[in-house]
Amino acid sequence: MAETKKVLIAEDSSVIQNLTKKILMMQNYSIHSAKNGEQVLKALESESFDIILMDINMPKMDGMECTRAIRALDDKEKSAIPIIAITGNAKNYSIEDFKEAGINEYLQKPLNFDQLVETVKKLTQ
Repeated sequence: MAETKKVLIAEDSSVIQNLTKKILMMQNYSIHSAKNGEQVLKALESESFDIILMDINMPKMDGMECTRAIRALDDKEKSAIPIIAITGNAKNYSIEDFKEAGINEYLQKPLNFDQLVETVKKLTQ
């Protein structure tokens, strides 16, 4: 059996975090979570992940700032982790804004969970 992929969900909404966690656990992913960008960076200090689901609007450090910080890490493996932006106001950002920050894909809220699973699978193969 293939190794379990580790997903870090960065999301300040407990409801979205719990739903996403349940959906991905059913797909056999190992789930870790953070409530803001600072917690994401702290988690990356001690662990590696196969993918990060990054809410754009979080307290303390938003998803765009956190993504830029991850891309600037000295650890080449961690700085290249695929990142999926999750946002309710994609209209505030262009595809270029996401790409410039280092985001691989983005998904709009409310989340389409089939699309979420498909995107996570695509980026963790």
